[in-house]
Amino acid sequence: MNNRPVAVITGASQGIGAETAQEFARRGYDCVLIARNQSRLQSLADQLETLGAQSIVCSGDLSDLAFARSAIDRSLHQFGRIDVLVNNAAWRKIGTMRTMEPDEWDQTLRVCLTAPAFLAKWCAAAMEPARRGVILNISSIQSKLAPGICPAYVTAKGGLDSLTYELAALYGPVGVRVLSLNLGAIDTEMSADYISSDGEDISHAIRRYAEDMIPLRRFAQAGEIARSIALLASDDASYMTGACIEIDGGWFHQATPYSLKQQQFPQDFPAS
Repeated sequence: MNNRPVAVITGASQGIGAETAQEFARRGYDCVLIARNQSRLQSLADQLETLGAQSIVCSGDLSDLAFARSAIDRSLHQFGRIDVLVNNAAWRKIGTMRTMEPDEWDQTLRVCLTAPAFLAKWCAAAMEPARRGVILNISSIQSKLAPGICPAYVTAKGGLDSLTYELAALYGPVGVRVLSLNLGAIDTEMSADYISSDGEDISHAIRRYAEDMIPLRRFAQAGEIARSIALLASDDASYMTGACIEIDGGWFHQATPYSLKQQQFPQDFPAS
């Protein structure tokens, strides 16, 4: 049995996931790293080793539940415990419902909702005997808005928030806490990768939008989000469960339907 706590982190190859793994390693955790990019995961595992953490690298597609199940089985076989699950992996297709294809819809929901649900089920089963554990679902303020550009994604994130309430009620009596983090605009590679139709780097357009719409007048850094995740997983948040927590620089409460309609931003604006 491993004496160090263990964090399972999906979407760990870059951005928030990679930063979260490093933050947990600094706090004395071993990590299970799940994502599609094998080389990036291995590079991250090497970094975590310098911080004193052991890692398991699981590369694959979370839309395949057999792969997801095997990652949890490997974790329990090697470490014998799971203390924290961070459901961070996401996939989205930019466009309206008019252009959405069934396979795109299915892929988004499988990665953003179905996989998190079953990962939570399997991890909670491992946490229950110890009567402690934390499941953190990385959601988005898009679950509460209607951006009109990623219908499957916002549907999945809305479902993830509802799942958080359900799981918190189910697992609270056995000491497992479940929270949803509704994130706003984050300065990550995923955001920067989106390019507008006229060829302009989308990140520039988004930053102009953020200056007007986010009260703190900036994007969050991935490391900031990672520290928030680690805090909510810690005993400092031991009485928190069943909540959807906005970590968005005040964006959601600034983004009223009226103010959203006044903004001119590209239709392929990336959700968090």
